[in-house]
Amino acid sequence: MPARLTTLRRRMLALHRNLRGASMIARAFASTDHPLLAHIIPIRRCNLACEYCNEYDDFSKPVPTASMFDRVDKLAELRTSVITISGGEPLLHPELDEIIRRIRKRGMIAGLITNGYLLVADRIQRLNRAGLEWLQISIDNVTPDDVSKKSLKVLDKKLELLSEHADFHVNINSVVGGGVCNPQDALTIGRRALELGFSSTVGIIHDGSGQLQPLAEEEKRVYHEMKAMEKSSFTRINGFQDNIAQGRPNQWRCRAGARYLYICENGLVHYCSQQRGYPGIPLEKYSVQDIRREYVTEKSCAPHCTVSCVHQVSIFDSWRAPQSAVPNAPNLVQIQ
Repeated sequence: MPARLTTLRRRMLALHRNLRGASMIARAFASTDHPLLAHIIPIRRCNLACEYCNEYDDFSKPVPTASMFDRVDKLAELRTSVITISGGEPLLHPELDEIIRRIRKRGMIAGLITNGYLLVADRIQRLNRAGLEWLQISIDNVTPDDVSKKSLKVLDKKLELLSEHADFHVNINSVVGGGVCNPQDALTIGRRALELGFSSTVGIIHDGSGQLQPLAEEEKRVYHEMKAMEKSSFTRINGFQDNIAQGRPNQWRCRAGARYLYICENGLVHYCSQQRGYPGIPLEKYSVQDIRREYVTEKSCAPHCTVSCVHQVSIFDSWRAPQSAVPNAPNLVQIQ
């Protein structure tokens, strides 16, 4: 009986999440004057040091909780639909649960991206009580190597704990491309995710020099097999990654700074994690006028962009409001 009750509870929670998501989608089509997704950074420090990552350090202190509350409240004022907490490693923030509660209290969907190392049964149950709605872990390989320690061998016990205790949706993202020694690892990771009842996605990363390169034949085969494993949703219907796999640029209207906001640990709004510095406006001063300006501002980095979350939110507006270059705008180049 307890197992049946757990299954029923999780199904009801999933239904509630889906209904809230459908409401957010309807609102996205009705108005373009609000962000669909915002990433907030409560701490830049990370307990790992993956070779390809440029989004962490090993010394930063947590952002004060009061400041995080102010940022959440401001995003609610801007009518943001979803807030994803990222890092660094967000589980290092001592008041993470309170930040999640604040997001939910203000009516927004609460997500979390973590490397998973700090998850234990009690920590997962605390995330349940805080109201977390979805969590993502990216796993880069089956066995740790010099590039990444985010490995299935290390994290499999954590995944089992999530399967047993998590009431929130769990997605496991694996990768192919530059720096990944064995493309077959992505399939092993994806199959294990599905076996445990999670969703599975695949991403493409840069090569070691920070440049986009077409996938090799075996990488393409693995990539397409992984795509076939993914469940259908609005985040999977675009051809961005298919073009990236072929080394082709994408012609699209990036809505970063409008539909997508990246708020760093200093409280500044940036286009994304790879374009920190632009527009560089404090969130507390960000307005609907800023959203409208960035909505129609063409980003020079867009053709070779690999930031999938920006691709996904921009799908909603691909058919309307053409963009144009802004005089004296910076020449944006993706950093690695």
